[in-house]
Amino acid sequence: MKKRLLFLLTVFIGWLPVLAIQKPVFMLYHHALANGGSLTDYLKVITHGLLLDCTVSGYLTVIPLLSVLISIWLPGRFYQKFLKSYFLIMGIVVAAIFAVDVALYGYWGFRLDATLFFYLQSPADAMASVPVGTFLLQFALFGIYAYGIFWLFKRFIVPLFPATPAQNRLGGTIIVLLLAGILFIPIRGGVTTSTANVGMVYFSKNQFLNHSAINPAFSLLASLSKQQDFAAQFNFFPEEERKERYAALTLPDDSLTNNTEKVSLLTTDRPNILIILMESFTANAIEAVGGEAGVTPNLNRLSKEGITFTNMYANSFRTDRGIVAVLNGYLAQPTTSIMKYPAKSQTLPSIAKSLGEQGYVADMLYGGDINFTNMQSYFFSSGYSQITADRDFPLSSRLSKWGANDDITFTHLYESIKDRDEKTPWLSTFLTLSSHEPFEVPFHHLDNPYLNSVAFTDSCIGSFVDKLKELPTWKNTLVVLISDHGFRYPSTLTDYEPRRFHIPMIWLGGAVKEPMVIDTYANQTDLAATLLCQLNLPHDSFIFSRDILDPGSPKYAFYTFPNGFGFIDSTGVSVYDNESNKPLLETPVTNSETRLNKGKVLLQTLYDDLGSR
Repeated sequence: MKKRLLFLLTVFIGWLPVLAIQKPVFMLYHHALANGGSLTDYLKVITHGLLLDCTVSGYLTVIPLLSVLISIWLPGRFYQKFLKSYFLIMGIVVAAIFAVDVALYGYWGFRLDATLFFYLQSPADAMASVPVGTFLLQFALFGIYAYGIFWLFKRFIVPLFPATPAQNRLGGTIIVLLLAGILFIPIRGGVTTSTANVGMVYFSKNQFLNHSAINPAFSLLASLSKQQDFAAQFNFFPEEERKERYAALTLPDDSLTNNTEKVSLLTTDRPNILIILMESFTANAIEAVGGEAGVTPNLNRLSKEGITFTNMYANSFRTDRGIVAVLNGYLAQPTTSIMKYPAKSQTLPSIAKSLGEQGYVADMLYGGDINFTNMQSYFFSSGYSQITADRDFPLSSRLSKWGANDDITFTHLYESIKDRDEKTPWLSTFLTLSSHEPFEVPFHHLDNPYLNSVAFTDSCIGSFVDKLKELPTWKNTLVVLISDHGFRYPSTLTDYEPRRFHIPMIWLGGAVKEPMVIDTYANQTDLAATLLCQLNLPHDSFIFSRDILDPGSPKYAFYTFPNGFGFIDSTGVSVYDNESNKPLLETPVTNSETRLNKGKVLLQTLYDDLGSR
């Protein structure tokens, strides 16, 4: 039995250098993009990439593990012949994926994914654009690499497989099954809340180094598991009609825009900016925007000092989609999340990118697992150069199921801001987590667990802002408080009605001219255009974002829930279920069809755009 266990261990470990060698070869092949990468860069790429190499190695060890399990009861020499064939096939597959990936990266700018198969539908056209020299080089790389993998396993690892029967069949079976359970850990990507994803290996503000650390076989498999033809979905209107309807719904009325003096909310067009994304904060729990009294005394107080948007709506029901809506001005999808597609999300405009062009530095703080739903790769791709997450806090500070509670992270944020060089403008984004289920917080003031967690985060916000006011940076700082999404409170709410998506947004800080209340219907997506307009910066690339303060801009709110959407404007509310193709809510029925058609146009345009990225 020891020989069988040694064989399995050798198989798993044997794949690691085979996969790791791809990293330096990839970087050398694209040496111009590596921009003279140092030895340290190479080592970091290899070590960070080891996470996904272990995942792929785990998958590649499954068949040998099954062979060992069967051989305990049916021993024989034919297993070695079978394993030689298996390693030959896997060597060819791994080498082919790598060779194709290396060649295509220079053209695509991202690691291999299912996009490849769109081109293979017309192989003659695809090959016509490949230079003969490149083809020969890649074919040679493929051949050498595939043969090297096969020779390594044939020569050193396959002979370790024993042909003799196991002495204790039942005991051996139990041990192998336990080993299969252990093997699931690297396949899953670890024991944390996040599963294996390409963002796990991101570590640098240099996107090429992050891409170099990705295992291309994993990138392809992950993409195939989520691949959909987005552009073919939600085709409610013919294309020409969709364009006309979308233009009427989104283009500002120039006669109103140009003949009205611009509303200026800020004292400067280059403030430091802090965006605080409040986990699960619903307007229904916040008195300042029409919610329940007594839950958020600090937000109620601060709202009177700043600019309060009372008719703000979340675009989605999930954090990964809400973050993209806020920071990229991109509508949330009801059936998927663009954050899970790094090749697509990296093409989005972002507030951080726009500000980066003006000399801002951007950093991100989150007390939880930054690898969850590809967040790490998303933030680096969106222009953030520094990310602080649970791994940067001691274990003694990670008292929540999700990571470090908000009192810990707000303290870290304050200390970070206090020590900053005021010569360089900055954008900081902070995602809270204590008001996430299961709502376990070191605070016991309210009986309802959710409200109690909201009250806890509210107390942290109040304390943080009061301390921030004492710093010199306060005078030139804009703080934006906005939720990532709402919450189903009270519990009588359905998951699709508007109150479920009603959220707060408050601007405050020394950079705010004067307190104000804005009642315009708006979405999270509108923060990007509104903020950039206040900074006198262009926002044309944010196609789904509107300047809330532009009098000529159409006034409405749009949100999505699992395969459905809601549309709100001055005429009322309409909610539509795409599964049944029926409205769920029409208040009032008058003008409901018009509202639903507007929502359908937005959804169709969104998925057309998603499919084209």
